[in-house]
Amino acid sequence: MADAYFFLFFLLPLLLLVVLYFLVKPRPVKIPIKNRHVFITGGSSGIGLALAHRAAAEGARVSILARSLGKLEEARNVIRLATGIEVAVFAADVRDFEAVKRAVDEAGPIDVLLLNHGVFVALELEKMELSEIKFTMDVNLMGTLNLIKAALPAMKNRKDPLPASIALVSSQAGQAGIYGYVAYSASKFGLRGLAEALQQEVIADNIHVSLIFPPDTDTPGLAEENRRKPELTKIIAASSGCMTAEKVAQKALDGIKSGSFIVSCNLEGIALSLATAGLSPQRSFLMAFVEVVAAGILRIVALGMQWTWYGSIEKYHSQRKGSTRSS
Repeated sequence: MADAYFFLFFLLPLLLLVVLYFLVKPRPVKIPIKNRHVFITGGSSGIGLALAHRAAAEGARVSILARSLGKLEEARNVIRLATGIEVAVFAADVRDFEAVKRAVDEAGPIDVLLLNHGVFVALELEKMELSEIKFTMDVNLMGTLNLIKAALPAMKNRKDPLPASIALVSSQAGQAGIYGYVAYSASKFGLRGLAEALQQEVIADNIHVSLIFPPDTDTPGLAEENRRKPELTKIIAASSGCMTAEKVAQKALDGIKSGSFIVSCNLEGIALSLATAGLSPQRSFLMAFVEVVAAGILRIVALGMQWTWYGSIEKYHSQRKGSTRSS
């Protein structure tokens, strides 16, 4: 019996660690930020502004892109006052490939492309206008493809021998579908497929992809999102909590610098990432070990979460039907 316990709790985990050490690919990498060109979309406010501020403070040459030149100028002034560093600003709509291409070409070769732009309409699909659905998909998904396609040739041909990065800011709604997030989740889930396929295409060019999954973040857009958000969405999403843009930016940059493919921002995000690891790349054999060991347990946890969510939906609709009959 003692030999069985020794094998089960010591030799088997050790053997698994050894196997994973040789199995995981791509291999670990460190991506420097200092003295390198970091290009950030959606950089005029919220997470993007916090990312630009932190990257500038760490010694990067920073460029930010957004639609509004006025907001970009305000952001540049904020960063200059806080860090004494001047950032370059570019006004363009990410849906417009030619405008994006001009901005990228003017900015010069990019070492870290940080795709943070995004829009969010929390509403049931039946109540959404087709124009809102298309706008969400065009900005969040096609806008990301436009930026990558515009920047990739110069990134591949850069003279800098150090590793480069393409980082995509998704959302925890890109890991689990939530009531009222149909269009948004579709666009953010799409970023995962994009990132996984892209990593295979650019790994030979020493370009490393990161996929960042922030929860609700205290940004100027959050209040507007909450104004239209369905009651059921508020109930289901309430458990994920809210982070400051500065904390998300710190987690994101740390993940990019460590070359992590999946970058989680809080404990719930880590659990979601472990539960949805699937076929995603994993550079750390230790995290791969945790993913393997935790897979079964986290599936039970996930089923428990679904039980809670569907219970909330059933209760909500039952109460609505009851109130309708009584009136």
